Amino acid sequence: MAGKKKTRPLLTGLVVLGLVATSGYLTLELRKQEERGVTEVRNVGVLTGVRGQAATSEKTGEERWTRLANPARSVLRGADGQVKAVLTDGARTAKLTGPARTFAEPASTASKVSTTDWVRLMPEPWAKGAEKRKWFKDWYAEYAGSEEDDIFAFANQYVAGAPQQKDEKGVVYAGDANFGPLNTSGAEGGDLRLEQSDFYDYLGIPYSFRNGAVGSPEAMRARSLDCSGYIRMVLGYRARYPLMSSDTAGDGLPRTANGMARSDRGVDVLPLAGVSEGDRPSAIDQLQPGDLVFFKLDARTGQRLDHVGMVLGHDTEGHLIFISSREEVNGPTIGDVGGVSRLDGNGYYAKTLRSAKRL
Repeated sequence: MAGKKKTRPLLTGLVVLGLVATSGYLTLELRKQEERGVTEVRNVGVLTGVRGQAATSEKTGEERWTRLANPARSVLRGADGQVKAVLTDGARTAKLTGPARTFAEPASTASKVSTTDWVRLMPEPWAKGAEKRKWFKDWYAEYAGSEEDDIFAFANQYVAGAPQQKDEKGVVYAGDANFGPLNTSGAEGGDLRLEQSDFYDYLGIPYSFRNGAVGSPEAMRARSLDCSGYIRMVLGYRARYPLMSSDTAGDGLPRTANGMARSDRGVDVLPLAGVSEGDRPSAIDQLQPGDLVFFKLDARTGQRLDHVGMVLGHDTEGHLIFISSREEVNGPTIGDVGGVSRLDGNGYYAKTLRSAKRL
């Protein structure tokens, strides 16, 4: 959620201490609250169409393309009728069907996500009829059924215990990540760890953005990724989605959770109605693996959304799980420390969900 650390205004020491001293109390109180109106998951499973609206389709050999709405998207089915790809208008992330795999984190949750979903970044945003274009035919021919690392594989290369991986220059680009350095202010009830650790802090090397700005890493933030820094590492540095140098400078994915949520990039699958408790989405049917989900966790951030994660899929008990970088586990996790990672139900994160976007 952190703002760009090189440009955040400085607060006076007294204001900082006052805010930090109340944060633990506010978080605990929010997590104690139980509200009525459980977020629902409906129409889960193989896509079959849109309620009250006929789907249009076009056969290509043994495959069939179907158009669905809310959001507008193209679905490719095989000869057996099973979904092979879901491609959303205006988005570059594609959900493909591939070999089954399981994501688990036994140290912090009993949930396991067994899935055949693979999420990859297309070279261009999808549009109706793009299945006939050469760029897509070439891209799909390369990745259909491929087991090459996808966005989910990248995301799980930063969880607790993940082994380090180095590039040809010896730079560690993957491996167990922290959320951020310990907060040594000593204020009772303060945040456990500091935010504002972007992907280049983890890498420990300067990063030149496309607008000419340079991100300079801080040594104390080495191997650290806050929630938005983690998403920028996975989608930007690893999957090569373009990145902004801040929330306002450059072109691509903004720096903070709030900037991402309010950006015109991608498609709003759960449009942001507001940040209050009453603005929680009443249903999450439209969510699919790979979507970014945005939360309002901290009263200190005013009208800003302050946490972002990525939908991973349904666990073996049917609950919709997300992954994000959190201070309670000190890094990326699907764990339930500090609140269960379910987007359905009435848990901490389900209650604080406010919007979602498909990039």
